[in-house]
Amino acid sequence: MSDTPIQQNGVTRVSLSSLDVSFGQLVLFFVKAGLAAIPAILILMLTVGVIGAVLRGIFRIGFWGMHGGWYY
Repeated sequence: MSDTPIQQNGVTRVSLSSLDVSFGQLVLFFVKAGLAAIPAILILMLTVGVIGAVLRGIFRIGFWGMHGGWYY
C-alpha cells in the first residue's frame, strides 16, 4: 500500500499504520478522561432522574412499580 492519500468521489481516504504515543502521555490522557467522566455521569444521573420523575408523575407509578407500594 502506498503512503499517499487516495482521492475517491471527493473523499480523501487515509490509512494509519502506526501511532507513537509515550506511556506518560497515554496515562495523562486516561486520567483526564476519567476526571471528565465524573461531571458527565452526574449530568446523566440528573437527566435520568428528572425524566423518571416526569414519567412517574404521568403514569402514577410508585416506588414498587404498578404492583402497589409507596406512591408519591
